[in-house]
Amino acid sequence: MSGSTASTAPVDLSVDLAGLKLANPVMTASGTSGYGPEYAPYVDLQRLGAFVTKSVTLEPRKGNPPPRTVETAAGMLNAIGLANVGLEQFVTQKIPYLGELGVPVIVNVAGHTVEDYVTVCRRLDPIEVVSAVELNVSCPNVSDGLEFGTDPARLCALVRSVRAVLERCRLIVKLSPNVTSICAAAEAALEGGAEILSLVNTLRGMAVDIEGGRPILANRFGGLSGPAIKPVALAAVFEVYRRVAGPAGVPLIGMGGITTWRDAVEFHLAGATAVAVGTATFVDPSCLARIPEGIAQHLRDRSLSSLGSLIGGAHAPT
Repeated sequence: MSGSTASTAPVDLSVDLAGLKLANPVMTASGTSGYGPEYAPYVDLQRLGAFVTKSVTLEPRKGNPPPRTVETAAGMLNAIGLANVGLEQFVTQKIPYLGELGVPVIVNVAGHTVEDYVTVCRRLDPIEVVSAVELNVSCPNVSDGLEFGTDPARLCALVRSVRAVLERCRLIVKLSPNVTSICAAAEAALEGGAEILSLVNTLRGMAVDIEGGRPILANRFGGLSGPAIKPVALAAVFEVYRRVAGPAGVPLIGMGGITTWRDAVEFHLAGATAVAVGTATFVDPSCLARIPEGIAQHLRDRSLSSLGSLIGGAHAPT
């Protein structure tokens, strides 16, 4: 009887991201689920902990020329180039739908200059639908996508400038694995005023057509995502939690190759408070609903009542 009770006992999957409350830790990864309607026919988005939009820039962007994606061993490369409708069309055309989701909405923001980021974030801050902004300083498939994320001094200055114009929205900074020290980038983001860190973005990579003798992507380089990058992402979360975020009490959103609930649990144990799922949704969008269910059952099987029991568990002394 006790075993049966343990398997059906309620568990608390809620998490707190610097005051932003999520019913469960699973969210979409920016750039993989559009603005919401694209995935609505395939999964109940209201079952998410939060919805993260694709990048929004000050002006509309067409993105890179095709081909813009290519499948690789255990992953994929994309060079979409931050294609999006631009700030004003996002506010007028996309925000109304997002306001009906019933879950926190996080808007990923990209830009060419500090002023671009500041202008977009200032415009979004008063919009109640938007719970947080996530600064994309780590995109490897546009020409200037890594300029801020790979330079701690510039990153700190950017985050500080954005922090100054935000009164309501939480501030998330998305870190790049394409750096010498991701902890140095994390420290710079926190010094600038970041409240939450998300990691990691895609790894820079390429693929070559051996028949044509040319790179397959028109942009030549793209961002590698999918299961292939999970070990890299886990190591980054573990290290940033141990050296930077844990001591500072700053929550992490872990991402990179999460396909199943087991992957998500690994990230929680490494130190992530929440997790984001991206490439896996291209194969099976319903995984967004199954992952929190699997985490909950994992907790029940171990007679744990809340997700907080897992977070950072891999750092416990042995």
